[in-house]
Amino acid sequence: MDKQQQINIWYFVAAFLALLLFQSWMSTASVTERIPYSTFLEHLEADRIAEVTVRAEQVQGRYREAIDGNTHFVTNIVPPDLTERLERSTAQFDGTVQDTWLTMVLSWVIPIALILAVWLFIFRRFAERQGMGGMMNVGKSKAKVYVERNTGVTFDDVAGVDEAKAELKEIVDFLTEPEKFGRLGARIPKGILLTGPPGTGKTLFARAVAGEAGVPFFSISGSEFVEMFVGVGAARVRDLFEQARKAAPCIIFIDELDAMGKRRGVGGFGGGHDEKEQTLNQLLAELDGFDPREGIVLLAATNRPEILDPALMRAGRFDRQVVVDRPDKTGRAAILKVHLRKISLEPDLDVDAVAALTPGFTGAELANLVNEAAIHATRRGAERVTMEDFTSALERVVAGMERKGRLLNPKERETVAWHEMGHALAAAALPGADPVHKVSIIPRTIGALGYTLTRPTEDRFLITLAELENRMVMLLAGRAAEQIAMGEISTGAADDLMRATDIARQIVTRFGMHPDLGQAVLEPERGGFLGEDKVGYAPREHSEATAREVDLAIRAALEHAYGRALELLEARRSDLEAGTKLLLERETITPEDFPPLRPARPAAA
Repeated sequence: MDKQQQINIWYFVAAFLALLLFQSWMSTASVTERIPYSTFLEHLEADRIAEVTVRAEQVQGRYREAIDGNTHFVTNIVPPDLTERLERSTAQFDGTVQDTWLTMVLSWVIPIALILAVWLFIFRRFAERQGMGGMMNVGKSKAKVYVERNTGVTFDDVAGVDEAKAELKEIVDFLTEPEKFGRLGARIPKGILLTGPPGTGKTLFARAVAGEAGVPFFSISGSEFVEMFVGVGAARVRDLFEQARKAAPCIIFIDELDAMGKRRGVGGFGGGHDEKEQTLNQLLAELDGFDPREGIVLLAATNRPEILDPALMRAGRFDRQVVVDRPDKTGRAAILKVHLRKISLEPDLDVDAVAALTPGFTGAELANLVNEAAIHATRRGAERVTMEDFTSALERVVAGMERKGRLLNPKERETVAWHEMGHALAAAALPGADPVHKVSIIPRTIGALGYTLTRPTEDRFLITLAELENRMVMLLAGRAAEQIAMGEISTGAADDLMRATDIARQIVTRFGMHPDLGQAVLEPERGGFLGEDKVGYAPREHSEATAREVDLAIRAALEHAYGRALELLEARRSDLEAGTKLLLERETITPEDFPPLRPARPAAA
């Protein structure tokens, strides 16, 4: 029975008691009449009254026989000669002293009790919103305990990162066969830190370890340790490890470790008295204090390992780091097979072709892609999910939904068509460029008036200077096509210019590929893990003269790429015009509709 049901039962009890009191009052009031004192005296003289009770201001009594249906009476104002009159009558009478002690106490207690009840109710609601629970539970851990039957995840449900899976299988072997590792004196690492971009499956890996080992799984987010009261986070860390010791062997999993393990002294003004630092200090003490032979394994996950405190990352605390990176093509195919088991699929669907269309996708993004494809197939009334549904789902994820209700005027529509066909022809003509998958001038919900979808056929880990320059040419070819066909340029190339400028800046400042500036890194990489989150301030570490050379080099690289784009499209002017005309007619075309979009052969070395 939960708390809400208990409150409802007490409501019924209170209502029932109130009904009984009301009925008692009504039954008494229905047989009692208020009479004048003179009438009381007449009844007294006539000997019609059986009992009398004298109070401070009232006289109550009972008739010998009912008068007008009333058996009781009440009257006010008792004169001094009442006692003599009562003595001369045959009625029984008595005097009572009204006890006002209970009334006085209740007049003080009830208001105070009501005020305390309201205050406790308001404080409890406030405490629950702040995540403090009750006053006595403020230091208790909020760890959610999962056991094998609750996790429901094993290594069969995790795919795409075989190296990380192999390292974590050792943890399972230690929990199930600890004597195997102790035979030669080895010990299991105290802490294992899972790092990688968001959505790669770090939390899923941790739950799979618990599911394989069949041990209790204590899961808590790093943000849940940090509260408004100083010392609460440290108390929760102590409570969490105390629970784990009682349930050993077990796994403790702390998600988003950077919320509590951030480098101390960065961005704070309170020195070592900050609540987050107190929590981190307690975690460091617990890591030093427990013996891994007890069967407690600490797993943690973060996508920002660069901001963690060095004391947390040293050997003896988090001994091992496991990188859960974005999967390659083979890994993406394995992940897709895991998610495709849950949907009705066309028998001859090529999973490898779907994996080839999704370079850079994480496991979470692939799961979303499969779901979007199933939704698209359902929307069109199909019985099974086909490759067409995956293509539409990919466009939905990358470019957004089609906005066919947004009508462009003829000039804008023609400008967008020239622009997109310029991108597509440049991608098809440049050697080593990603092949064109689809060209469209249908506006999308992300704000694009059209798009050219190019997808690589294989994963690339190294990029040459020539390939970077070709990417800049392809990005600037949209504006070049506008210049050739319309004689003027528009604001539609804003995103292309930003991306091309970023490539040019990295060529000059990060990759050391400019001949005049030499083999030097002039601007360190900003941002987080594996290129995530490129927002941040980086102080300049070179002179004003070098900064001017950098600006000139970037401008020259962009101008050279734009000139190459103009020359390329002028050489293929007939294809540009024919492709734009076809695109205006159909709004969406593929290389099968327009053969000149097929990629050119790589140039001879």
